[in-house]
Amino acid sequence: MGIMTASARAVKPRFPFFDLQVQFATIREEVMQAVEAVFDSQQFIQGPQVEVLEKEVGAYVNAPFAVACASGTDALYLALLAQGVGPGDEVITTPFTFVATAGSIARTGATPVFVDISPDTFNINVELIEKSITSKTRAIIPVHLFGLAADLSPILEFAAKYKLAVIEDAAQGIGATYHGQKVGNIGNFGCFSFFPSKNLGCAGDGGMVTARDPEMAKRLRLLRAHGSKAKYHSEIIGTNSRLDTLQAAILSVKLRHLDTWTSARQERAKIYRQLFAERKIGDAITLPTAASDYGHVYNQYVIRSKHRDSLRDYLQDQGVPTAIYYPEPLHLQPAFSYLGYQAGSMPESEAACEESLALPIYPELRREDQEHVVEAIAEFRNSQSKSTGRN
Repeated sequence: MGIMTASARAVKPRFPFFDLQVQFATIREEVMQAVEAVFDSQQFIQGPQVEVLEKEVGAYVNAPFAVACASGTDALYLALLAQGVGPGDEVITTPFTFVATAGSIARTGATPVFVDISPDTFNINVELIEKSITSKTRAIIPVHLFGLAADLSPILEFAAKYKLAVIEDAAQGIGATYHGQKVGNIGNFGCFSFFPSKNLGCAGDGGMVTARDPEMAKRLRLLRAHGSKAKYHSEIIGTNSRLDTLQAAILSVKLRHLDTWTSARQERAKIYRQLFAERKIGDAITLPTAASDYGHVYNQYVIRSKHRDSLRDYLQDQGVPTAIYYPEPLHLQPAFSYLGYQAGSMPESEAACEESLALPIYPELRREDQEHVVEAIAEFRNSQSKSTGRN
């Protein structure tokens, strides 16, 4: 009889990878009151709660302007459109991210130009950016991946030198800091996602674009509403990307708890580091790191392993849920084949796709569950050592 794979065994996880239900239980009354107020008003589109949320998020990230929209994907798209990016232009970004980052560039008719990542941060390698800048380059989109800020200072220097816009993809980074400053208010635009699994998530899709320039903020507001300020009068060609009032109301409630939840995530990341250190298994995996002047918010807790797939299967056998962000780099996906990238052209991104594994992390994650995760990884490491004859 052959060996049964972990997927075939379908072992039930001992605890969830991410638990929205337990979080909702703690704020249920607040959320339901906010939702009821929207239903009482029957103002489901551009109700007053939307403007309230915009001011709250703007104040939270210290941005002078914030414009709510339908999703984090649209936030990127709207920022690019506001900047005037279009056919014939190039925009630099990373291939190790969610497809929305590069897809938003392509939607404008511009060309995504990929720059490889740094293996220690998963973020764009700033040392490789300048040689990718051409006369067609209009913007750079650094991604604050997994809740860790990209190295923005060099990027801002390139932007000033070559007159480029910096559009921060902060979909996973709300609350993250770079040299003490919150991301999303450092470049020309900051783009946030409120997808339910984000640190600040709504009950569906939602997004926000922050801007430093008042004219850009006005343009964003036009673009998200068919190019119109007055009903049935379009000043420019826009789209329909408004945040529902219900989502804004829910987000305002959750924003009040965000710092507490972020601190809890950071505490659980600290517990992971302590537990891994106690088990002395640093040779088996690489843990996420952040310099002291970076505030990591751990939207995901992503480790690296040369034996990622075997480790994932073993953890599943032990009832430990995991996830892979991301299994395939963007430059090798069929949607971007027209760009002409080949395997091996982005070696660090390609390696990250083969080695990265996200462990459970959320504010309510119990220490005993973290201990089980670490113990299971230690057992896997020991089994690997025995099979290779190492002590």
